[in-house]
This record gives sequence, C-alpha cells and structure tokens, in this order.
Amino acid sequence: MTVKEITPDELKEKLSKGETLNIIDVREDEEVAEGMIPEAVHMKMGDIPEKIGAFQKDQSYIFVCRSGKRSENVCLYLEDKGFDVTNMIGGMLEWTGDTKPKTK
Repeated sequence: MTVKEITPDELKEKLSKGETLNIIDVREDEEVAEGMIPEAVHMKMGDIPEKIGAFQKDQSYIFVCRSGKRSENVCLYLEDKGFDVTNMIGGMLEWTGDTKPKTK
C-alpha cells in the first residue's frame, strides 16, 4: 500500500498561494527545535495513537518528518484508520522554504 505524496516544492507552492493546509510535523522535540515549517503543528510520531481524536475524517493532513520515512509510517497508520493523509517525501532535509523555531 502506498500513500499519497507531495514534494517539498509542491507544498511550498501551495503555501505561497495561501492555501490552508493541515501540516503535522512528527519529529522529536530536539529536531523541531532546529526549525519547522511555520504553518505546521508539532505532534510527535509516538503521540499520534493517543491523539488520534485530534484528527477529523473530513479533513486532509500532510505529514512531515526529517527524511519522509516516519511521516510515511504515520500516514500508513492513519490511512488504515480512514483518514485522508499525504506524506511530504524527502522531509525537512529537502525543505527549502521558511522555517521557524518551535515555540512552547
């Protein structure tokens, strides 16, 4: 089973057009401290199962991690539960857009 994918450039393009997107960064705290996509919400991969109630089936979500592997696993998990999910391939390693430090 493969999940839908978006490239960092495609995501940056959507954001530049002002699209409202649900971007979830699943990296660990110390990783997001180095910067994350300004529009993203931080939710660690390990917290997703207990926070599944935060997701709605009538919305789409884009998941981001460092390289695209963890976010792909999150996508597979949530897709199996009936959610509309997309993985940003290449992860933050390939992100060339703006970043912001995570705020508490």
